[in-house]
Amino acid sequence: MNPSEVTLPFLDNLKWTADKLIPAIIQDSETKEVLMMAWMDEHAIRQTCATRQTYFYSRSRRRSWRKGETSGHIQHVETIRTDCDGDVLLIEVRQVGGACHEGYRTCFFRELNSDGRLETVMEPVFRAEDVYGTKAADENDANITPRE
Repeated sequence: MNPSEVTLPFLDNLKWTADKLIPAIIQDSETKEVLMMAWMDEHAIRQTCATRQTYFYSRSRRRSWRKGETSGHIQHVETIRTDCDGDVLLIEVRQVGGACHEGYRTCFFRELNSDGRLETVMEPVFRAEDVYGTKAADENDANITPRE
């Protein structure tokens, strides 16, 4: 059956942005580590429910995309929840590989240090340039301090 034909009553309870999007927080189902945040449109939610793999909406590309379609680092959906206001989704997943396009397991690999700078506090789990063809991150940025 086509995902757009499946009845999903909870969609009517969601509070969408003016762009008809909703933020989704992606969390590791076992460790509870927050892996990433992304936007979803109705099509992405329907595809996610139908396939049990995450789909998101790219605001820059203006289209839905499947997590891992380029990298192979997919997310197997365990649960989908909404907050009390219905304006944020929490999706618990089993992550395969890294969630971050810069090569890290989580997109939250930087931490604010006492000097007010962002410091990289994790090691990459894959080389972004090997997967995507170019270096995705510039750690020489003046506001980011690489971990020693």
